Amino acid sequence: MARYFNLSVDGLFEFTSKNIVAVEKTLSVSTEAELENYYESSITSLKPLISQSETSILYSAKDIPIFYTLENRILSKFKAYVWLKLLDKNFKDLSYEAYKPKESLLRTGEQLSKLYDDITTIEIWDITTINSLLKQIHFYFKAQQISSDSALEVLSNLKNLVHKVEDKLKSKDQHFLLYYNELLLMSNTVLVKAPSVKSLYVPFTTLSYYLTNDEDTCKEAEANFDKELKSSKLLNTAGEKEQKSFFNKVYGKIEVLSNLISATASFEFE
Repeated sequence: MARYFNLSVDGLFEFTSKNIVAVEKTLSVSTEAELENYYESSITSLKPLISQSETSILYSAKDIPIFYTLENRILSKFKAYVWLKLLDKNFKDLSYEAYKPKESLLRTGEQLSKLYDDITTIEIWDITTINSLLKQIHFYFKAQQISSDSALEVLSNLKNLVHKVEDKLKSKDQHFLLYYNELLLMSNTVLVKAPSVKSLYVPFTTLSYYLTNDEDTCKEAEANFDKELKSSKLLNTAGEKEQKSFFNKVYGKIEVLSNLISATASFEFE
């Protein structure tokens, strides 16, 4: 009925209960084709919002935002490999080197990444934000699913990504704010604030999200983000010492894993 009469399901629930929220669930992913479709659906969902002036994104970064990794083809390939190893049974015995992602997958990922460049973004990080990616590299290296050379290449590209975030911070870009919160655990929840509507994306499974435009729910989410921001340190306006302290801790984690993989490879060679 809502589809036929072009009515908002969220709006219908407003008249019945404030405790019921209609959500849209993104499709699950179990193949590379479905992963590409996930990227395309994300573009379709975000493009109308991002095209509006004064739109902004609030990102609680438990992991490095997907937009960053999709910009870099080495990281994009590695993340796709990790996801499909978990979700696609045909990837069970496939090594990272044997995986050849389709050009269309990488290109669509880059298109999704570019949307993030043209919008005001407010991100909340902890130094643990990179932990998930580091653990994935370490896990597949120990499982002999990725060679030491490839693992070091991924780590080098990760370091370059962090450098880019640091340079963006130092450039005084008014459309990018980076907060450091060492008290709370981030959740990968994303709130898109456009002049006409707010959209809340809440993680559901490995890749899928619940999406709602419910006004009250988005207001509550925004209020919660505001609380997180108040307990966070804005690195844009922090002194050079505090900025260096944050990024050096992140680089230190990457360096430790790089040294471990290099040492292990040397030991096995001898």
